Amino acid sequence: MTHIPFGVLAGDNISARFVVPTVASSVDLVVHLGLGPDGVRRVNEIVAVPGRVEADVIEVEPIFVREGAELRRTGGVPARTERYERVGIDIHQVLASTAGER
Repeated sequence: MTHIPFGVLAGDNISARFVVPTVASSVDLVVHLGLGPDGVRRVNEIVAVPGRVEADVIEVEPIFVREGAELRRTGGVPARTERYERVGIDIHQVLASTAGER
């Protein structure tokens, strides 16, 4: 697991103890884009957010990571797959179809 440090998002009236778990339980995936030296935006990483928090740090599970010019599948799977199933997405099938891609 990777950890994303998370600071306070609002004023003094809202603490990290409230904000961090709320965000962790509300976000399923994070797509990190980067701007290359050629000016082209590329996906650098896609991570799942399982909802776990430790010491105000949200845990993430890498699903795809950039290795040089390639975006590679890591083997991670998004948490709460029932959310995808509810809208007709078989997340395991989608990820299996990307397993052989380079």
